[in-house]
Amino acid sequence: MTVRVMLVSPATNAALREARFDGDATLDESGARRARAAAGTLPRADRPLSGPSARCRETAAELGLRAEPAEALGDWDLGRWRGRRLDEVSAGEPESVSAWLSDPSCAPHGGESLRSLCTRVGAWLESLSPDAGRVLAVVDPAVTRAAIVQALSLPPEAFWRLDVAPLTLTELTGRGGRWNMKCGRPLGPEAG
Repeated sequence: MTVRVMLVSPATNAALREARFDGDATLDESGARRARAAAGTLPRADRPLSGPSARCRETAAELGLRAEPAEALGDWDLGRWRGRRLDEVSAGEPESVSAWLSDPSCAPHGGESLRSLCTRVGAWLESLSPDAGRVLAVVDPAVTRAAIVQALSLPPEAFWRLDVAPLTLTELTGRGGRWNMKCGRPLGPEAG
């Protein structure tokens, strides 16, 4: 049986607008309003999940989902950089940022390497049983990007070439390590 995994990126918050490593910031009013407007546009799901971050849980609630939090779908652990702006970290630790962007095994922030993130998310994908049906999960963009890298057997460096906009749907369908992808469908009234 084919498993359908539908990954919804959360709505905006102040951290996203400030290019800040999230640090578990909540939705802003604009993001909450857009999520409420998108509530009726979600595909049917047998199992609604959310990443454990406030942004994911709040987006799921605004979308009208009774989503079960899934620790395996947690955002990328960026260690001591959490809550800081990218420009601030780049100015203070240029060599560390350069290493982080170029070496998938590097974790200069003391958190999770890109390779570890991709492996964790890939393990979750592969753990889904053939009878899982339609799984819909509201997850942070890094989790969606890691899922795409793993599902399509891309090199980890491809992660940096993938953009995931707020309130978009990425679908993975497959089983047994073979996945197909449909990406980036916007949710909401403007999706038409």
